Amino acid sequence: MQSVTVELEGASTLELVDALSLIAAELAAREVPDSAAASLELAEALAAATDLQESALATLIGRVDVVGEQQRWGYPSTRAWLRSRLGMRESRAKERLTLARQRHRLPQVAKRLAAGELSYGYATTVAESVARLDDADCGQAEAVLLEMADQGFSAGKVAAFGQRIRDVIAERDGNEDAPDEDSKRGYAKSWITTTLSLDGGRYVKGWLNPEDAAIWDGTLAPLAKPAGPEDRRDVGERTAAALSSVLAGGHKASKVTVICDLETLTGGNAPARLTDGTPIPAAQARRIALAAGVSALLLGRGNTPLYLGYRERFASAAQRQVLETLYPSCAVRGCEMPGTLCEVDHVGGWALGKSPTDIDRLALTCGWHNRFKHTSPDQIQITKDPDGRYVYRLLPPADARPRTGGNGPPLDWAA
Repeated sequence: MQSVTVELEGASTLELVDALSLIAAELAAREVPDSAAASLELAEALAAATDLQESALATLIGRVDVVGEQQRWGYPSTRAWLRSRLGMRESRAKERLTLARQRHRLPQVAKRLAAGELSYGYATTVAESVARLDDADCGQAEAVLLEMADQGFSAGKVAAFGQRIRDVIAERDGNEDAPDEDSKRGYAKSWITTTLSLDGGRYVKGWLNPEDAAIWDGTLAPLAKPAGPEDRRDVGERTAAALSSVLAGGHKASKVTVICDLETLTGGNAPARLTDGTPIPAAQARRIALAAGVSALLLGRGNTPLYLGYRERFASAAQRQVLETLYPSCAVRGCEMPGTLCEVDHVGGWALGKSPTDIDRLALTCGWHNRFKHTSPDQIQITKDPDGRYVYRLLPPADARPRTGGNGPPLDWAA
């Protein structure tokens, strides 16, 4: 058992977090009290203390988000940092990020949460309800929703009323009918709708959440640059052309790759698998092969040229097919970008003359991490897993404070 002595008023934020980590570790190791009544009281007290911690966490996440510190650590967005480094599920990462971004617009919510007078559940409910409102409507909505919380309405009821507030504001601002389906979708998930025009074209309308917007920018922005001084297309026209270019090659990603041994195709019982690891019975694999045809993927010299050396800069279609089989997602540990949307990366850097365009020197990385690896090579640790795939691990910046305990990242400042 470790002892903790902290002078609260004189301690820095860093010292308080370190002390809290030690106390939490000790508390987690304690046995449950024999008395169920005592357990109930302790659970309520601990929940209240956890809400206070969430208030502090929101301020720290907000600071990281505003400055963009997560990008220096190798994460393209704040939500990606919360998911990967802090191990949060998507819903919890979104919830905490929304509170962090909205708390400056909700002074009463922030004050009461920090004072232990409002639960984290109510605070996040109000934050999500006002996220799409302007500052004037936000202030009025905050007062109404807090009054409901004080009257004992559940967080679910408060959330439903928050939705109704958004509907009323939409009607006030010129939409006499109920909000359209696009507004009702919310802003957590991306969506796209298309409408066929009379001349055979299509109108496209949609919304991309911050994560998908980063993918959009990372994929299309390099392709949408002017082709030269004579390129008189505007940004919209170049973006449309870039999107068409990507979609023209997208049919390759629609193919289903089934991995199996030769013995399975010739009558063996060993199961096949999809690229994501899903097992396929041997008999079903043979039926797929008969219906779709078989294309051999050779991890070596042979009929398919997988070793191109230094004479070719870009990976071949056959090499990419193999890589998409080996890498269901970006090679960076914790990155969830599907391999079909990733770029081919020369592990040692082709421009440096260290990595030929050979299948055993290539990996798949998303566009963001491919650029991060080039600009911050000291923050990428490259190893191989037992199956021979490259694994990229993100390392902290050189000036980061070493982790001293707990599961979270080290803090770079103390207040």
